Amino acid sequence: MSVTDEAIARIREMIAEGRLKPGDRLPKEADLAALLGLSRNSLREAVRALSLIHVLDVRQGDGTYVTSLEPERLLEAVGFMVELRHNSSLLEVFEVRRMLEPAATARAAELVTPEQLAELEREMERAEAAESLEELVEHDLQFHRMIVAAAGNQVLAALLVQLNSPTVRARVWRGLTQDGAQARTLAEHRSIVAALSAGRPDLAHACALVHIAGVEEWLRASVASVASTESD
Repeated sequence: MSVTDEAIARIREMIAEGRLKPGDRLPKEADLAALLGLSRNSLREAVRALSLIHVLDVRQGDGTYVTSLEPERLLEAVGFMVELRHNSSLLEVFEVRRMLEPAATARAAELVTPEQLAELEREMERAEAAESLEELVEHDLQFHRMIVAAAGNQVLAALLVQLNSPTVRARVWRGLTQDGAQARTLAEHRSIVAALSAGRPDLAHACALVHIAGVEEWLRASVASVASTESD
């Protein structure tokens, strides 16, 4: 373990043990370095690394603070990692979504409130009134965010948001190249909302699975087509 890695581990340990809590200000650099038995340079590198993944917040002229440590902030690095993947490796992201999102949708069918259902209906109406593909895609993203939020698990919701957002490009191209893709997407959304309204976790799971698998299969075919063209 490098000295910087050791510094990261020591700070992480302080947070995990509750000696540093969300919103706490870290001791001054010299004091913290002495407390941890580390050099100020290695401590500085550790703080820089932890700020990049949103564990620490360095405020110029004010000090360094522990962030809120909310899942959506800590998992932003996952979204960044996924954004860097090419279509062939993006298929793995869809596989993860196919495993997790139907389960989240089934859970949402058990927990969704009348207010959340009403908002989903309004979101559907906005999507159906969308005047461009890009606008429809944004409503699609919001629709999925609202459903996983209704599942009541912040970590799962934050993870799926990060896995979902990078698929915008795939959805846009699907809409541009597949006849009836937009109408099919809206119909599948309607089926999911109907399952949620009926309080049917099994049906909600099935509808979400069909919806996600459809996008995944389109991407898989697209990747195969590109590979075939390149081999020719």
